[in-house]
Amino acid sequence: MAERSFAAEVQQLTVPEGTEFRGEGILAVTKALLECGVGYVAGYQGSPISHLMDVLADAQPILEDLGVHFEPSASEATAAATLSASVMYPIRGAVTWKSTVGTNVASDALANLASGGVTGGAVIIIGEDYGEGSSIMQERSHAFAMKSQIWLLDPRPNLPAITQAVHDAFELSEASRTPVMLQLRVRSCHVHGSFITRPNKRPDFSLKQALENPQRDTSRIVLPPAAYLHEHEKIMDRWPAAVKFIEERQLNEFFAGDLTDIGIVMLGGHYNNVQRALLAHDMADLFGNTRIPQYVMNVAYPVIDSEVLRFCEGKKAVLVIEEGQPEYHEQNLHTILGRAGVRTVIHGKDMLPRAGEYTVTELKKGLARFLERYHPAALAKPVAVAMPRPVAPKAVPQADGRLQIPFTSALAAASAAAPAQVGVTSLASVVPGRPSGFCVGCPERPIFSALTLAQDDLGTHHIAGDIGCHLFAALPPFNLGATTMGYGLGVSSAAAFNVEGSKRSIAIMGDGGFWHNGLSSGIGNAVFNQSDGVIVIVDNNYSAATGGQDILSSRAENPHRSTFHPIEAAVRGIGVQWVRTVDHTYDVKRMLATLKEAMTTDHKGPKVVIAQSECMLNKQRRVKPQVAAAVKRGERTLKEKFGVDANVCSGDHACMRVSGCPSLTLKPSGDPLKPDPVAHVDDGCVACGHCGEVADAAVLCPSFYRTEWVRNAGAWERRVHALRRRVVGWFQARQQRALAERALY
Repeated sequence: MAERSFAAEVQQLTVPEGTEFRGEGILAVTKALLECGVGYVAGYQGSPISHLMDVLADAQPILEDLGVHFEPSASEATAAATLSASVMYPIRGAVTWKSTVGTNVASDALANLASGGVTGGAVIIIGEDYGEGSSIMQERSHAFAMKSQIWLLDPRPNLPAITQAVHDAFELSEASRTPVMLQLRVRSCHVHGSFITRPNKRPDFSLKQALENPQRDTSRIVLPPAAYLHEHEKIMDRWPAAVKFIEERQLNEFFAGDLTDIGIVMLGGHYNNVQRALLAHDMADLFGNTRIPQYVMNVAYPVIDSEVLRFCEGKKAVLVIEEGQPEYHEQNLHTILGRAGVRTVIHGKDMLPRAGEYTVTELKKGLARFLERYHPAALAKPVAVAMPRPVAPKAVPQADGRLQIPFTSALAAASAAAPAQVGVTSLASVVPGRPSGFCVGCPERPIFSALTLAQDDLGTHHIAGDIGCHLFAALPPFNLGATTMGYGLGVSSAAAFNVEGSKRSIAIMGDGGFWHNGLSSGIGNAVFNQSDGVIVIVDNNYSAATGGQDILSSRAENPHRSTFHPIEAAVRGIGVQWVRTVDHTYDVKRMLATLKEAMTTDHKGPKVVIAQSECMLNKQRRVKPQVAAAVKRGERTLKEKFGVDANVCSGDHACMRVSGCPSLTLKPSGDPLKPDPVAHVDDGCVACGHCGEVADAAVLCPSFYRTEWVRNAGAWERRVHALRRRVVGWFQARQQRALAERALY
């Protein structure tokens, strides 16, 4: 179950030619794929392209009608290898994943694909997860494109440019027999806009035709001596073909300006931010007009030498805008201009930050430095001209006796009274830091509460983390986990600690990472090397961190995928003998006992604890519509919520220290003899009960109570409720009478 449904939006994919299509970036990419006659699509979910996989899944009936095969891959390596269908056959194929991490995983298949080349168009749609909204290490995909001579497109972030880039990518791939990367930045994936549609096309050559008419060409297989010839073919044949296509189709764009002695070179993905920064310096307007000439590289690689020389001709200085390190384009432009003897001065990282995302704020600073050196008049502050102050006329009596001040006088008075400048305090000094954390009711929180309690008894252990929601345990309040090496590599990153010692290493891995990479790289490696460590597999029923997509072990019916394959069976099948499954992680006492057993048992070999409970976000998405429908039908429904009795709460706050649930907060006790604040549960509570379980070392805290909201209650429940209200009312009345008798007047 994905985090949201695109079932309504995907109906737009069938609109006729010439329709104005409105929607999100990833939806537009899907439409463009269908317009290009793609034969197959595969990929692995991950921000910022998770929704692209969700759109494709929801659009599967539409894809099937057009003869397009779609499948979610087991990993990015699987997706990349899927493109081999375009090596021997003229079939257009596309794959997608999060980058750079996904590109790292897919690197072996991509390198082989680029070496032998392709016959049909092969497009890799990469979600470039770089910058302030990123969740991974800060690297760029550019380096991989250069390493393997895979062409890289980085279109301007608007829907017409993005959809055109999909068409261009397939044609460029076929013209140069080379796979093409289409880079979509975070904002490009989620930008909204419109474009004019083209007709959807069935594949010109289908996968079925390929199966029935197999072909092979050993010169395309990466084996000697063909492998040695591939490098020369890439440089001497495919590269010039790509350059010719890019020039003839004018994939890169030139924007003229009146300040012809300076210029800006940028990647297409930076265009919107650059225009906004120029607007702040009065160097551009809202309609894209610019005073500074711009060369927009919608093709990030290869760089087109002739276009660079044409743009730089007659300019005394050019500013190159590219994020991250190394400064590939800045160095490349130095080489191109140096070989041609062009004297244009190139600036880049000397005026812009050497690392980090180029936000509008950073670009404004860099552009100010550039303009200050080469066009200081642009930054000249306006000079105030003294004007005689008009004398405000007196109030004019009206016939009804009121006094009226002329409008111009009132306006002048208001203007004079207005402050000349308003200071804005930096948000960083006002808004408190908010580290990432688990969702309300997350079933992973009690796992780490139990592990915290276990370490209180057995001492601190080395804990290797992994990619996934469970990595939030590295932050407060748990502070568990020392490293994270990659998706599904949590167990592998503890491999070096397979030595004799008084404590065992602990490795954490999620179910998504387990099926992605962890079964062989982690569990298989631990069995093969007779590891004595503890492995905790967090099984929350979905690939939760990437948006709640189904995986092999999901316990949900899926008409297009095979699910219900338990992790325990896979673990035992690979050779693990000591396995324990806790099928209700909210039972902290049981979770704690199982972890302690794994950490102290005499059994030699890997110890695997499978902590199993459904992702609360996905559960709420699944259950809420069911409950709403049941209420509408008049059926009985029950909603639970926990609360804290302020009179009983001691103010210890262990419920927060060992839980960290966002629905837990503080409030005044209301008792002058109890100055410390007490715990309070807000309306976000989903009644998982975890906070009360950990409040007193895995014993339910007596200050917690549970309320039950029953809708469409039965006759018996209504009678019992009425009786309870009468009894409680009688006791409350008696209490009030007693208080009144003892009251001091």
